[in-house]
Order: sequence, then structure tokens, then C-alpha cells
Amino acid sequence: MRRPLYGWLAAEGISVTGTRVSMIAIPLFVLEQTGSATQTGLVAFAEMLPLVVSKVLGGPVIDRLGARRVAITCDVASLFVVATIPLLYDAGMLSFPAFLALVAAAGALRGPGDGAKNAMVPALVASAGVPMERATGLSSTVERTASMLGAGLAGVLVATLGAQDALLVDAASFGVSALVLAWATVGVGSPPPVETATTTAPDPAPYAEQLREGWRFLRGDRLLLGISVMVAVTNLLDAAWVTVLMPVWAVESGDGAAALGLLLAVMSGASALGAACAAVWAARLPRFKVYLVAFLLAGLPRFAVFVVDTPLAAVVACFVVAGFASGFINPVLGAVLFERIPAPLVGRVTSLSSAMCFALMPLGGLLGGVLVDGGGLALAMAATGTAYLVTTMLPAVDPRWREMDRRPADIAATVT
Repeated sequence: MRRPLYGWLAAEGISVTGTRVSMIAIPLFVLEQTGSATQTGLVAFAEMLPLVVSKVLGGPVIDRLGARRVAITCDVASLFVVATIPLLYDAGMLSFPAFLALVAAAGALRGPGDGAKNAMVPALVASAGVPMERATGLSSTVERTASMLGAGLAGVLVATLGAQDALLVDAASFGVSALVLAWATVGVGSPPPVETATTTAPDPAPYAEQLREGWRFLRGDRLLLGISVMVAVTNLLDAAWVTVLMPVWAVESGDGAAALGLLLAVMSGASALGAACAAVWAARLPRFKVYLVAFLLAGLPRFAVFVVDTPLAAVVACFVVAGFASGFINPVLGAVLFERIPAPLVGRVTSLSSAMCFALMPLGGLLGGVLVDGGGLALAMAATGTAYLVTTMLPAVDPRWREMDRRPADIAATVT
């Protein structure tokens, strides 16, 4: 039965679209009201810190209560939290501390909400009877397409409604997502029997022990831990690239916001196409080779074209190739992640892994600013691109990473 999988994908697309609207509307709202870049950064930090912490702490809750229940509950709660921001503003009752508290609450709900939706994937794949790469590829396609459409929608909404009222669309997206998820996934994602490494008693282990058990599993699986660390570093470098290095290029080159928007849209569109191709073909491809080739094409080249004077047409072509290649990365890594985690630990381990991947992102803008101020844009691009290449290619000399090519049948044979 594939209705749960496709319903989950639809809910994801709706939710991601709304989230992208808020990612653009919230900083613009703060700048409109305060004119302070410092306060804008404080708001971003107020959202990101609870998000990362709640991802870590929410794993045992997901495993105990069930991924579906947690996902729907967080979406419904997010509807009310996000809608409160424009409603209080229109009533003249929104102080800056209250705004920070609401943004922090939204981040705290998004952490376990996103984690719960991810934890539903193995059950959805089993219900649909499709390869794991098919599901992760479709998920990546939906995410990247929704991100592109959400950014465009945000521009229209902010221009026509204002930044604060654009948040009502984000709030509504959470409500629609919860309804679609509730309708499409009945009977999917119920909590599995809780088993621990130290007991077979029917009562679940204490919360702290469940949390430690998830960390012990992640720490003990060197491949999954390596993937988490690698993605944490690349997310840091990507954050520096997209929040500082690319905007500085747009200003210094004179090409402006139009060229910046064109490049990011081209890369997002090509990435969505790559993810769609991965959904069809990745299950038949060697994962480790796909990983290496994809990161070779999606990493260093998009930094290198800004080190030397490169015509815009050539930069666009580079971004098309980089975007298409990047579309294969998440489907492959996602399949490896879900296939290696036992069902009772999915919520804990995926939440911990995701939190690690997000942990360094708040520092990306700071890193980009320091590099540009210290040596100029070309040096910053070269240093960041080189670090990206080293980080993503180190697995080529680590034999553990070749375990990416193990499929579920191979893992099951090893266990039995």
C-alpha cells in the first residue's frame, strides 16, 4: 500500500514550503522592525539552538510514543505557535522578548517534529514495498522542489502581505501537513516494542537510559558516526558559502541579487532533478562510488569558479552540474542510515545524527565573515572549497566507508 508513503511525501512538501517562507519572512520582519543585524542574528540563534537540543532529547520520546503521533502533535502545536506571532503583532502586543520566546518554541517543536517524520521512513518503505533509495530519493526531490518554490512564494507573500502576515501561511502549512499526515498514515509508525541492550523486561527503560542507548549505537557504528561528522562539517561550510560568500560575490562582482537568485534557483532545480533520478536508479548503483563522484562534482567546483574571474554563463553551467550531482547524495546517505538502525532505535539514532549534522550550522556565517574579512573573497572561496574537498574525500582512504554498499540482505546475513 503506497498511500502512506505518498501522503507522507505530500505532507513533507507542504511543511517544507511553509518553513522556507518563515526562513525568509522572519529575518525580514526583524530587520523591518529593528533595523539591527545583531538582533536578526539573535533571532536565528534563538530558533536554531532549541531545534538542535530538542532533536537530541526528542529521540526517546519518538520511539516511546510513536513517530506518527509525535509528528502530527508537533505540526498542530507549531500551527498555534507560529500563528501567534502575526496575531500578537497586529494587536500591538508583540514585544521583542515575546517574539524570541515564540521563535524558540517553534524551533523546539520543529526538532522532534522533523525527527519523527524521518523516523517514519522505514515503516513507510515496508508498507509501500519499494527500495529504500526510492523513498529517500523521492523525499529529497520533494524537499528540494519545495525549498525552491517556498523561496519564491516567500518573496511574493512578503511583498504583498508583509513579512508578519506571510507567517500565517507558514502556520497554515503546519495544519494542512498534520491533516494530510493523519489521513494518509493511519496504522503506520506506531511505537514498536521497546527493547534495550541490557534488559528484556516489558517495561520501557528510563528516558535517560534510552537516550544513552541511542548514543551508544551511533557511537559504535563507525560508518553512521562518520557520516554524521562529515555532514556536520559540510553543512558548516555550506552555511558559510550561502549566507556570506555568495552574497559578498553578488555585491563585489556587480551582478547583484538577480544573479545570486538565478544561481541558487538553477542549483536547486538541478538538484531536484538529480534526486528524482536517484529515486529511479540509485537502488541499482554502487553507493560508495556514487557518493565520491557526487561530492567531487558538487563540492569544490562551485567554490573554484569564484577564485578566478569566470564568465557568468560558465558559473551557471557549473551550478547545473553541481546541483544535479548533489541530488544523489541525500538519497544514498539516507538509505544507508535507515538500513543500519534497528527499528526500536530509529527515533533516537536518527534524531541524534540529525542534531549532529545541524550543530555547526549557526557558526557558518561567522566563519564566512572571518575568512572574507581576513583574506578577501577569493581566498575565502579557496579555503572553504579545499576544506570541503578534504572532508568529503577522506572516506576514500577509510575502508569502513565501503560498507555503504551493503544492502539489507547483506546486513541481515551478518546479524544471523
